[in-house]
Amino acid sequence: MTDHPAKPVLLTGASGNLGRALTKFLAAEGWTLRLTDIVPFPDPVPVGAAFTKADLNDGVTILRLAEGCGAIVHLGGVSVEQPFEEILGPNIRGLFHIYEAARREGARVIFASSNHSIGFHERTETIGADTQFQPDGFYGLSKAYGELMGRLYWFKHGVESVLIRIGSCFPEPTNARMLATWLSYPDFSRLVVRCILTEKVGCCVVWGASNNKRMTWWRSDARATLGWAPQDSADPFAGQLGGKVSDDPVEERYMGGVFCSMGWSRSAPAPAGLFD
Repeated sequence: MTDHPAKPVLLTGASGNLGRALTKFLAAEGWTLRLTDIVPFPDPVPVGAAFTKADLNDGVTILRLAEGCGAIVHLGGVSVEQPFEEILGPNIRGLFHIYEAARREGARVIFASSNHSIGFHERTETIGADTQFQPDGFYGLSKAYGELMGRLYWFKHGVESVLIRIGSCFPEPTNARMLATWLSYPDFSRLVVRCILTEKVGCCVVWGASNNKRMTWWRSDARATLGWAPQDSADPFAGQLGGKVSDDPVEERYMGGVFCSMGWSRSAPAPAGLFD
């Protein structure tokens, strides 16, 4: 059993696959949860949890849901690449409502950022948590914005944040890229627990990947401060997935994978070192 936070935890995006897995994990530990999503919660709501259907664009409702909460785990919003106008409301305006609620309540934010905020770094690189943002689409751009929002609210208002740059969080890895980027549901859930229970986090970044031997791209994050070490690994899948690559040179060159290819209009990949 984990320790329990003293106050309820608000979880947005609760009806998604990751939100449902996290809800199940935390509820089993006896945590008090407030769940919300724009679509109904598809499972029985567990003991100790309450679900409210809400739109992230509705700032008044978000403020109400956050009342008395000590932490907000923000998984909500558009989770794949979409046109800018579809990203704008939930991922940009909605995030502002989350941080305003956190500021008012003195709550900590655990923000589901993404590797797509740095997706145009090449796979030959090794980058730290302080690397330059190189988003690979409007979705990744919204995640870079979200991280910057966290920094603004930390420096200006003292709102603490942990910014989790999730790699590929699925039940199992499905291609060769995920042998590096895969994050298991249990590893993610244990990471969220540490993000909430660690006494002081300031505003920090942690790479969201399990203990994968092929993960040589990402380093120098806040996992030691959080006391988190991933326990699962994509390595057992290497035999069946090692050769599962695409024939797209853009997808295979950059960390963001297929998101980098979506809407691609260059005649060739950007020259290495262009942004140095």
